Parts: sequence; C-alpha cells; structure tokens
Amino acid sequence: MTQSPRSAGDGNGVRGTGPRCIALVGPFQSGKTTLLESIVERCGGLSRAGSVKAGNSLGDAAPEARAHQMSTEPNVGTVDFLGERFSFIDCPGSVEFLHEMRHVLPAVDAAVVVCEADDRKIPALELVLRELEEADIPRFLFLNKIDMAARRVRETLPLLQRASRTPLLLRQIPIWKNGIAVGFIDLALERAFIYREHAPSEIVPLAEAEIGREKDARFSMLETLADHDDALMEDLLGDMEPPRDRVFDDLARELQHGHVVPVLIGSAERGNGVTRLLKALRHEAPGLAATRGRIGVVDDGAPLAQVIKTWHSSHGGKVSLARMLRGRLAEGDVVTASGGAEARLAGVVDLKGSEHSRRPAVEEGEAAGLLRLEGIGTGEALSPGKARPPLIVSIAPPEPVHALAVSVKDRKDDVRLAAALARIAEEDPALIVTQLPEFGETRLSGQGEMHLRVTLERLSGRYGVSVESGPPQIGHRESIRGKASARGRHRKQSGGHGQYGDVVLEVEALPRGEGIRFIDRVVGGAVPRNYIASVEAGVRDYCQSGPLGFPLVDLAVTLTDGSHHSVDSSDMAFRQAARIAMAEAVPQARPVLLEPVLMVEVVVPSEAMSRASAIVSARRGQILGYDSRPGWRGWDQINALIPEAEMTGLIVELRSATAGVGSFSARFDHLAELAGKPADAIVSAHAQAHANAHSLVHAR
Repeated sequence: MTQSPRSAGDGNGVRGTGPRCIALVGPFQSGKTTLLESIVERCGGLSRAGSVKAGNSLGDAAPEARAHQMSTEPNVGTVDFLGERFSFIDCPGSVEFLHEMRHVLPAVDAAVVVCEADDRKIPALELVLRELEEADIPRFLFLNKIDMAARRVRETLPLLQRASRTPLLLRQIPIWKNGIAVGFIDLALERAFIYREHAPSEIVPLAEAEIGREKDARFSMLETLADHDDALMEDLLGDMEPPRDRVFDDLARELQHGHVVPVLIGSAERGNGVTRLLKALRHEAPGLAATRGRIGVVDDGAPLAQVIKTWHSSHGGKVSLARMLRGRLAEGDVVTASGGAEARLAGVVDLKGSEHSRRPAVEEGEAAGLLRLEGIGTGEALSPGKARPPLIVSIAPPEPVHALAVSVKDRKDDVRLAAALARIAEEDPALIVTQLPEFGETRLSGQGEMHLRVTLERLSGRYGVSVESGPPQIGHRESIRGKASARGRHRKQSGGHGQYGDVVLEVEALPRGEGIRFIDRVVGGAVPRNYIASVEAGVRDYCQSGPLGFPLVDLAVTLTDGSHHSVDSSDMAFRQAARIAMAEAVPQARPVLLEPVLMVEVVVPSEAMSRASAIVSARRGQILGYDSRPGWRGWDQINALIPEAEMTGLIVELRSATAGVGSFSARFDHLAELAGKPADAIVSAHAQAHANAHSLVHAR
C-alpha cells in the first residue's frame, strides 16, 4: 500500500512513521484480550487466534488469569503493520486491577478503549475514561461486539457519551441486514465495507439505500470537527465538500489535542473492524515526539527509557517492560535508574504474550523487555552511565480497600514467604505488605478480594509457599471510666541485698486521644528522684496489656506516695512495684473496651445510593451526610463513621451492589467505647487466642 501524505506528519513532528506504543483498555470482559489476539493474528504473528474461554489466548497466559478468565496484569503483543512497528499493551479491566494501567499510560502514544453497548458497564467505562482524561492520553473508542448489538449505534452513542467528558466522534456506521451488522461505512473515507471473518473487510459499492444515512452521519462528524477548524466550518456553511486530506488532518489533530474521541466499530472475536482500526492508528495516532512533549521529555539528550511493568518468572528471572523514549539501549549496557540503582542490562527481548525472543537492542520508540535490572522498579526512568535521570512521572499507589492477615502453614517457610512477597510487591505496586509486631501479623492490603486472592495463588503456584489467611486483627484498646488508688509493694529477701520498692498510684480517665500521662506528686523524698523514671517505666509496662487484655490508653497515673530502703531499693524493684499498683488500681476504675472508628467516604453511581446507604447502616455505620461526588456527573458520596471491625468485606458488598465500581477511602477517626455482649465476645476471643498462642509456643 502506498503511504498517504497525511501519515508522513503534519510538520510538527508529532506524527509519522516510527514505532508506536498503544494501550488497550476498557471495562472488564469488554474484549481487550480478544482484540489483542485478533490484532496479532491480522499482522501475521499468529496462524490462528486463540480465545479467553478456551484458555489458549496469547495474553492472559498466567495460571491465575486462565483460572479466572480475566486479565490480572498487562499483556504485550509487538507486531509490524504495513511497515510500521506497534507494541500493544492490553491492560486489565477489572477495577481491582485497574491500577496496572497507571504506569503504562504515560509511556504510550494513544489508547484504544474497548467497550460495548451495555448500560451496566457505563460506570466502569467512566472509570477508565477518567484515567485517560487525567493523563491526557489521545484515545479511540472501539465499540466491540457489534455483531451482537441489541440497539442501533445512534442509540448507543448517547449512552457511551455519559461516560466521557470529551465529545465522542462517530467514525463508522454499521450496515445492517436482517438486524445483524454485516459491515460498516467509513465516514472519513466514504466507503462501504463488508465483514469477512478473521480477514480484512471487503470494499463494496455504497448501496443506494445507505447514501442518505451516510450523508447525515458524515455531516454530523464534520460539524464536530469544525468546532476547532474555522476553514472546515466555512466549507460546511458554504455547502462545499472539504478535501479528504483536510478531514484526516483534522481527525489526527483533534485526537491528539483531546478535542474528540473517535468511535470505530467491530467484533474482536470475529476479527471484524480490526484492519480499519490499525489503519486509523497508523495514520492518526500521534508519535513519540508528541508523547515526549506530553510527559516533559526533551528530544535531545542521553538515551532514556521508562519502566512500565515488572515481572518475575521462575526460570527467566526479572523482566522489566520499558518504553524507549530517547535513543537506544543494548545488551550489556550499564544503566542508572531515577532511584539511584545501577544494573547491567542482561538482555533485550521482544514480548508476545508469554513468549520472549532475544534481540541485541531496543531502539527509540520501541517497547521491549529488559532482563535482570535488579533494584530498578516499575515507574522509574533509566539511562546508560552513572548520571541519575530525573523521575518522569510520579504515580502514588492506590489506597487499599481490602486486607488479609497471612501466615505460613509451616514455620520453615517464613523466609520464603518474605522473599516471595517482596517479589510480588515489586511486580504489583498496589499490593502493600505490612508487618504488625503488635499482633505478630503479616498483613496484605490491596484493591479487593480478587486482587488478594490472585496474590495468594501466585504465592502458592509460582513460589510454592502455602499460607493461611483470614481477617486482620483489629486494634482494640481499653481505658477506664473512673478513678482508683492502690499501693504496690515489691519486697524480696534472698540473702545479700534484697529488693524493695513501694509506691502509691492513683489512676483516672483522660479525654479520648490524650494517651498516657504520668504525674509525680511525691513530697518529702518518699520515693527518691532517681527512681521516679523506673516507676513511670513500670506504669507503661502494665499499660501494654490491661485487665481486658488490650493496650491501655487515655489515663492519667499519679504517683502520690511510697517508701524506700537505703540498701535494698533499686530501679527494678520500683518498676515492679508500679506494675503491682497498676494491677490493683485499674480493675477498680471501671475498665472499658475501645474500638477504632474510621471516617469513611463511600463513592457510588447515583442509582446505587440507596443500596450503599443500607450497606453502611448494616455495619453499624453512622451516616454523617450525602453529597454529589465532586467532578463526577451521576456519582454520589456518603460520609460515615464505621467501626473498623465492620470494614471487613465492605468493598465486596459495595462492588456487588454497583456492578463492580463502588469504592471507598477510610482513615482513623477516634476510639469509641464498646460494651455489652459485643465487648464480651471480643474479650473472650482475644483471651482464647492468647491462650492458644501460649500453648503453641510451649509445645514447641
């Protein structure tokens, strides 16, 4: 095919030939992985397309992805199309894995948003489009499953427009036969095409009956383009047909500047519309120069790459998917990352699903796998030599919404668990691993039930570490309601110097959040000054576990009196005397169990507001107010106080009630008293767990 002049560039260096990197994004089960399969097949990279259902697709090769029939990490397919190189990165669509595309987006030239005409998926589509809008990524929308469409495209477009703040621009309209889309009319080319399964569409004459519909749809497309092109507007007002090249230049320019989102149609499963999509990307998607400008990378300078994904394989070691933003990198180059780590590049590989093929170097604009860059993580920039390149884009991990406590089934696997979690966390920046000494607990926090389930499956399948998991422990505390006083005397004589310490302590409640306050009111030297610190240490020792079994907070302890022995008194004796006094006084001061309460902001589509409110109320939530979600049309938020003990599984319920898109953010607000049967049950369970742990340690 002879290259059209419009594909050679517009004089600004933003288009033209050269390697392109394209993200495939969209809601869960919209057909992204199937589209990647069709693209690679169409470009000659596969003899026959596989399928997600059959478990033989190019992407989603990981056992976890196969088991759940869903993408759990990006998949890559690098192809050549009409002499140009494209790397397509298929990003997961589930909201629990949506974070995987955040590091991909800054390095791509454009995105293809795969969606379908399904009302239930519009909120999920909005989540994806919002990410693209905020990252300023040029984007096409591929309306998939047109062969199964239950409504006309003119009815579908307003539905999809609800999810996009940028005008959608219909580029193609379907040709219908007996209610089934059998082809399409390209409004820019003014040509008709009939679909052929797993093959390029066939050009056919435009039927007489379709001419009026085509003219109306084309005029609507040109009107939208003319909003940003005065010359085109003059042509339309003068009833003049604009030159075709100007139309294509407008399409490319307005795509790049984010004025429109072109909409193409097809069926990824049948391979329909794939060739026209590829040609639109080839002719209209911006090139590397525009991408560098968008993320603030100058055109000249040392070679520069951006790491957009990290994998660890059991055999091949670490693989870092990187986009070469400037220059080239070759096997053996020593690189420095923006975080300061240095590494020698052990190899370069082309990626096609799980297949790797070695090559000597990665050239400017290409995306490739870089081998064994130890110490260099996802999101970092890297450059050859000793100079540390600046960080190009800073992406904070998403706030976790679900957590599990994990422990090995066999204690000898403790070290293996730590090593495996470190690798998995390096692959997945949204997975947070926390060690909590207070509970002796390893906690995994992430984006939902499936996110953490996949993590556990990777631990078992890839690293051979079997773990037990359960709800995290809650940071209950205890305090006192009243006031009490007690004497603590520690006296021991066993030959030679004995031990003697004697204190009188008074305890009383403090307001919430005041902590532990120690006050010395001894007069006359009853307790020598050099032992006061030991008395306070004994008080704080006791406060680590009060009469209910939890750490004590919010109380004042006053040292009022005591006595000493000139020979037998010691720091240890007074420390022990303080513990004895506390053990006598605190139970008399009406101990009370405290539970942590969180300030929670729930965000859901407006139609799910009543269901979300019921979920919050059922979890002992105190609803403080309702509001529209700022900047999100058709979304609402609930502000509520919810006990931390009631947060387990909240995200599962919210997503079940909102077609998978509801979410929340939470932060600690205060400690609240808990009494009655709920408190008794917690104290009893805590005591039993402590006894079991003690028995286990004793048995070992």
